Amino acid sequence: MSQLMKVNSSYREWVLTVAKRFRKSQIKAAVKVNNEMLRFYWSLGQDISSLHMSAKYGSSFYKSLSADLHEIFPEVHSFSVTNLKYMQYFYELYPAEAIRPQLGDKFTEQENCPRLEDDFSPDIFCIPWGHQKQLVDKCKGNTTKALFYVRKTIENNWSRAVLLNVLDSDLYERHGKAFSNFAATLPIPQSDLAQEITKDPYNFDFLTIRGKYDEKELKDAMMANTERFLMELGNGFAFLGREVRLEVGNTEKFIDLLFYNVKIHSYIVVEVKSTDFDSSYAGQLGTYVAAVNHQMKSETDNPTIGLLICKNMDRVEAQYALESSSQPLGISTYQLSKMIPDKFKSSLPTIEEIEKNFKENKK
Repeated sequence: MSQLMKVNSSYREWVLTVAKRFRKSQIKAAVKVNNEMLRFYWSLGQDISSLHMSAKYGSSFYKSLSADLHEIFPEVHSFSVTNLKYMQYFYELYPAEAIRPQLGDKFTEQENCPRLEDDFSPDIFCIPWGHQKQLVDKCKGNTTKALFYVRKTIENNWSRAVLLNVLDSDLYERHGKAFSNFAATLPIPQSDLAQEITKDPYNFDFLTIRGKYDEKELKDAMMANTERFLMELGNGFAFLGREVRLEVGNTEKFIDLLFYNVKIHSYIVVEVKSTDFDSSYAGQLGTYVAAVNHQMKSETDNPTIGLLICKNMDRVEAQYALESSSQPLGISTYQLSKMIPDKFKSSLPTIEEIEKNFKENKK
């Protein structure tokens, strides 16, 4: 640090401002470079696919193209055989006709092939190439699924590792799938937004608990993994508390878990059950939702939503329970995979046994 930086506070503030501006320009430049690179990859993939190059020239086509491009651009490392194949798959995952709704009429005709205009960049060009290669591997033939993950990546700023974990969790298949009465109890578009923040089933594979667990053990495990639990709930959930006390008439009630969702501006009451769904759970949850509306909700908040997460559910019984409730409720299930055998814990030596054994060995 220079002497001027040490003694002159206004100079120091100005230098820090310059540094922030430079960092911002670096980020913008990196995004622009990534955008242009992916546009080129898409267009080259379009050439390879549309002109049926591999069919015309055989299986050695990619090897020949890679060698020829490396000869012209020896300093560029993007033209490996594998990367060229990914370029073709990239285009075929997002063919022009499939992403046309993204682009509107932003096409020009050249050699009877649709081309992206230079001043337009749909979402598919806004995430890194490494992310797109993962989507190619996991979403082959399903453009809608791939675009879902593209938008979620942009919305949540997912790293490549996080995206891979999310892909492995089958988020697309589970997203917005809670059994709910939102359409009947909430106005549009809030009902659609409420459905969007749900999943079924919820993936609690990050929990490790014994086979015969009870409700307290399940909730304790969730709280011990709060960050992972919040990630599974989704973007926008803020945790407000566990066993939140409410006064309902002359009785005390305790909400399992209370959240606020900043995307839909609503309190979310979450009840977690280690057993199969029972219609009485919906009545209990509806009471909690009504109580939060009366005691916590402000004029600027949207109606409170209840979410019940059970081990399993009978959809007919759940449907009847939802139809009988005037409160907006969603019902989902959860899945677990990391179960500790019940006898495993008892087979471990206690602290006293370890100490006793240690003392005997010292003699």
